[in-house]
Amino acid sequence: MSENFAALLDDAARRRPDVPALVWDGGALTWRELELRAGGLARRLSRRGVCAGDTIALLLPNGWGFVAALWGALKLGATVAPLNPLLSAGERDRILAHLGPAVIVDKVGAEEVLEDEAVTDSADGKAPALILYTSGSTGRPKGAVLSHAALRRANESWAGPVMRLTPQDVVLAALPLAHSFGLNGALLAPLLAGATVAIQERFSPEETLRAIARHGVTVLPAVATMFQRMLDVPAVSAAAGSSLRLAVAGAAPCSWELAAAWRRRTGVRIVRGYGMTELFRPISYLADDPTDLPDAIGRPVPGVEARVVDPEGQALGAGEAGELLIRTPAAMHGYLRAEEETRAVIQDGWFKTGDLAIISPEGFVSVVGRKKDLILRGGYSVVPGEVEAALLDHPAVAEAAVVGTPHPELGEEVAAFVTLRPGARADADELVAFCRERLAAFKYPRRVSLVSELPKSATGKILKWRLGIPEGS
Repeated sequence: MSENFAALLDDAARRRPDVPALVWDGGALTWRELELRAGGLARRLSRRGVCAGDTIALLLPNGWGFVAALWGALKLGATVAPLNPLLSAGERDRILAHLGPAVIVDKVGAEEVLEDEAVTDSADGKAPALILYTSGSTGRPKGAVLSHAALRRANESWAGPVMRLTPQDVVLAALPLAHSFGLNGALLAPLLAGATVAIQERFSPEETLRAIARHGVTVLPAVATMFQRMLDVPAVSAAAGSSLRLAVAGAAPCSWELAAAWRRRTGVRIVRGYGMTELFRPISYLADDPTDLPDAIGRPVPGVEARVVDPEGQALGAGEAGELLIRTPAAMHGYLRAEEETRAVIQDGWFKTGDLAIISPEGFVSVVGRKKDLILRGGYSVVPGEVEAALLDHPAVAEAAVVGTPHPELGEEVAAFVTLRPGARADADELVAFCRERLAAFKYPRRVSLVSELPKSATGKILKWRLGIPEGS
């Protein structure tokens, strides 16, 4: 029998039935109460015809309903696809068309799931556990399919060496739970360890700082943008985070300067690392190891291998730059209904990250560039082609090129360069507003530059690396 990840949560609930599993402003659920709601959700889905192996889409904000729906669907042996509520209607519809779920869960009420006091055991975990959507180079929906075994290995690593969680910890879940970092680092790993999760529907720096104090939060997973915005609050100090023992950065690069500033103000270390939807967090600094190097992202976590290769796929030595390849038991099985794209990134068990890196003789990994064209804005991946397509829908736009520009808080910001059709008129503010109506809040360009022409090669390819660079530079 294949072990269902939900069975691990069942075990945690039955060991600590009367201890708070979730807390939030104005409410709490013990482990038993949460499992009863998860079981009620499982029975509700079963009555709707959901069986083991079916796919369930979750369109829910952070809250106990998300947790109960995720746990309940996994109990049935269903495959869960959490979707970000920030997606625009068009983006959501494209993903749902690709996913083809048996059921969409977009509302959970206590009256719907609290029917009796019987717990519901978890079914076999033969089907995949999760499908997590990530941005591809084309902008088409791309779902990473993850097994129960991969989910367990990933969260054992999160809960163990990365964060060293115990049942006495309180972990803040202010990250979007539909995102891989929030789902695993802020929810599943703490639950697996029997810790309490303090859940927030959305992040705001002042309210998050109040929640840390109110709930006695000990571990804070967050993206770099969140840390920076909290540092901008004048009251942030060691006293403000007196309960914290550890902060964890993920989803986007967290600079050494930001981590050092946070530690000076709060006295709390930020554990930096590297991960992606397809691999969870294969490289990281660890809670029990005080080592921190300014230019590195950590070392492979226990059970993970990393190497760099040249363009021909030949392994390179320590200190040489090449494409970063990773082999981990927490890797995805593949992309949903995309065998060619899967073969392009997974070869002989090694995942080709598309990032350029150097590995030191001691095993520390430094990322020095990216082969992929994705823009990482505040922890979210933005596909330039998707933003360009939105701009080209405007009747005045002839050509569009979108790039990431450095941003001190977000990591990268989305910037667009466009040429207009002969005789057409449009200004930058109009084009920003046009995109804002068609794209998720984290995707639309904050800056649009109107140019007479885009730099191109002899074959007509747009040279994005020259955008914004004065002629002759």
